[in-house]
Amino acid sequence: MPHLIRAPLSHPGWQRWPGTLLAAAIVLLAVSGAGALFWQAPALEVSELWGSRYLRSVVLFTLWQAFLSVTFSVLLALPIARALDRHRQFVGRALLLRLMELSLVVPTIVAVSGLVSVYGRQGWLTAALQEWLPAMTWNLYGLNGIVLAHVFFNAPLVARILLQALESAPSAQRRIASQLGLGSLWLWRSLEWPSIRPVLPGVVALVFTLCFTSFAIVMTLGGGPATSTIEVAIYQALRFEFDAGRAALLALIQLLICGTLWWLVLRKGLNTALVPDRQLSIGCARPDAGGVRKLLDAGLLAAFVLFLTLPLLAVLIRGLPGLTDALSPSGLATQGLQLLKATALSLGIALPAGAMSVVTSLLILGAKPGSGHKPGTRLLETAGYLPLIIPPLVLATGLFLLLRPGLGVADEGLALVALINAMMALPFVMQLLRGPLRNLDPASIRLADQLGIRGWYRWRWLHWPRLRRPLALSLAYGTGLSLGDFGVIALFGSPSAPTLPVLLYQQLGSYQIDAAAGTGLWLMIVLLALFGLFNLVGRPSTKTQRLKGPKPLQLETSDA
Repeated sequence: MPHLIRAPLSHPGWQRWPGTLLAAAIVLLAVSGAGALFWQAPALEVSELWGSRYLRSVVLFTLWQAFLSVTFSVLLALPIARALDRHRQFVGRALLLRLMELSLVVPTIVAVSGLVSVYGRQGWLTAALQEWLPAMTWNLYGLNGIVLAHVFFNAPLVARILLQALESAPSAQRRIASQLGLGSLWLWRSLEWPSIRPVLPGVVALVFTLCFTSFAIVMTLGGGPATSTIEVAIYQALRFEFDAGRAALLALIQLLICGTLWWLVLRKGLNTALVPDRQLSIGCARPDAGGVRKLLDAGLLAAFVLFLTLPLLAVLIRGLPGLTDALSPSGLATQGLQLLKATALSLGIALPAGAMSVVTSLLILGAKPGSGHKPGTRLLETAGYLPLIIPPLVLATGLFLLLRPGLGVADEGLALVALINAMMALPFVMQLLRGPLRNLDPASIRLADQLGIRGWYRWRWLHWPRLRRPLALSLAYGTGLSLGDFGVIALFGSPSAPTLPVLLYQQLGSYQIDAAAGTGLWLMIVLLALFGLFNLVGRPSTKTQRLKGPKPLQLETSDA
């Protein structure tokens, strides 16, 4: 019998061990950061914590603003999701859904500058309302602005996830409800609420974590010490007061609150998607979609579109003059050069972070730990959701305290920023890749096993055609999340060599409004260019499509 040449990477260890080792490294890194916090923190006594008026006010305000942000985000997202579910075939619906998905990757500091242009003291909407209602007083800075910005970011994401849950309701139940002519209240009780209830705890936990760990929004719209959150207090303790003990204590409090919340959610299973599915659903008309309800839904969706687009439109209109001046021949020597340097530094951090998050997600998802009760499965699940349990700034604080004596070179700090940003994007990237990687039709798997297609060839001919677009989208999400990061880079970065978000914050802080608007517009252009580039790379060529032939029916919805 002739000797059989083993296919490259066909040994089972190549599928199991790289992902397991990476998951163990992520857990070890997080445990090391948490251990550094315990080492630096003073004795944890609740009486001393609540005896400090400053610490008590910081913790209470963080909880209060997160609670208000979650409440208003869900209250706004729920009628939006129901209206979009009622009307599935109107002009612009697909564009609106794509706009809602962008809320996850739009740089926070850019959107904040747009919110200031619309709702600030000299903003468009504020000026119009003061003409109609001169007695009305509105201050964007403080709790009002923080909650408004959180709702702007999180309500579209919540509405998109809830819409996905509503669209997953059984079609047989929808047909029965349509035949019976059920009204809106009965549809809610019998069809909508049973679809939303399983995913609601995960959505609330996700939004609460995002609001609880918010940094850039509070830094720009906080308005003073009375509206400081735990993350801002950690940053101030390390960068200005050089009090490592207080920073470690606050980081431990934040870790305890976020960890407890996600432990309660994950112990019963996470039934929600962290990133909404890009598949558009088209179904039959609902019995409550006509008449007055249709007009109310149209008004609600129009107001929601204005709420989302006005800040972005303000960034475009106010940023064009500043960006033109910066890129003009006279401005290239000063503002333009600074802008280009910040762009190069941001891409130098974001691109490796996006690549690391995608490669790590693939290896972790590709591992085969076996039974769900084995330690390997728990290790992989823990590594996947650990960045949600341990916020990025908490992890950065622990690693900063642990590696502080050896962080003398700026490049080492930037490498650590890229690593933490890659971990921050890991839960979202894994969510995008999990379905396409595992939803391979059984017929193709059986045929590949019979033909002995293993290792690299199995990846090339079975997985790559189905993962090309999801991989490009995942790389875009991972790079975009790192590109807009302001929290971790503010801790490790240097003010003399800022990234684009840090440069924008510096310009806002020095009241260079035109330059800040131009920087914000440039950051959005870079982000959209990256998404467009990755979309082109992920699109299969015409030659490949001809060679592949028509897709089986089971694989039409396998792309993310």
